[in-house]
Amino acid sequence: MDGVSIVDLNEGNMLNYGICGYKDIRREGYTEKIAWMKQRFAEGMKIKMLVSERDGAQGMIEYIPGAQAWRPVAADGHLFIHCIFVGFRKAYKGKGYGSRLLDECLKDAREAGFSGVSVVTRKGSFMAGRELFIQNGFETADTAAPDFELLVCRLTNSAPAPRFRGDWDERRKAFGRGLTIIRSDQCPYTVKNVKEICETAEKEFGLRPRVVSLKSAEEAQNSPCAFGTFCILYDGRPIAEHPISGTRFRNILHSIRSA
Repeated sequence: MDGVSIVDLNEGNMLNYGICGYKDIRREGYTEKIAWMKQRFAEGMKIKMLVSERDGAQGMIEYIPGAQAWRPVAADGHLFIHCIFVGFRKAYKGKGYGSRLLDECLKDAREAGFSGVSVVTRKGSFMAGRELFIQNGFETADTAAPDFELLVCRLTNSAPAPRFRGDWDERRKAFGRGLTIIRSDQCPYTVKNVKEICETAEKEFGLRPRVVSLKSAEEAQNSPCAFGTFCILYDGRPIAEHPISGTRFRNILHSIRSA
C-alpha cells in the first residue's frame, strides 16, 4: 500500500498523530498517557508510528531499554517492547507493517549496541501474538502461567537471557484479601476500564476495590502478574492479568461466587 511511512514520536510532534488510537484530549486516559510518555522519553523510550497519508495513524511500536521496562522482567542489556499493533482499519492488516515496525526496533537495538530485543506475549487481547516475533527471529526465553511467553531476538551473546522475575505467590501475598486492581498509565485504556470495574464491584458485589497505580518501572517490575501494568487480584489470587471491561469483570465475579 502506497503512502505509508514510519514516524518517530517525540514531545514536539506526538499530539499530531493520536496516542494509542486516542485523538481527543477529552478521552479518559489520554492526558495520563501523554504525561507518562514525557517522563519515559527521558529514559530512552521510543515510539514509532505507522502513518498513512490517506488514513492517518494505523499502528505503532513502543520500546525502552530493558532496565526501564514496565513489565516484571529482568532484561538488562536488551531493548524491551511494551506494545506493537497495526491496523485500526482492516486494509492495513496482513501487509507486513508489523514486521516493518519490528525492524525499526531491531535496527535501533543494533545501532545502540544492545544484546537483543525482548517482549512479553500471550494469546488474547491487549498483547501481540507470538507469531509476528517468531517469524522475525525471536525465540522463547522464559514462560509464566497461565500462557505468557518472554521472547528474545539475540543480537550478541554478551548479556544474560531475559527472564521473568517470578516469585508470583510471594508478591501476591503482600496484597492480602479483598479486591485489588493494579494499573499504570502505560496503557491509556485502563483508566476507563478501572472506573467501570470499580463501579461494578461496588454496586453489584458490595466490594470496595483497592486501586494501586504504578508510578515507576521498578514498581512495574515488582508486579505480581506477568503482564505487569494491569492485574486484578481477589483474595490474593489473580482473576485477570490484562485489561478487561466492566462486563468481563462482572462475568468473572459471578463465576467465582457461584462456584
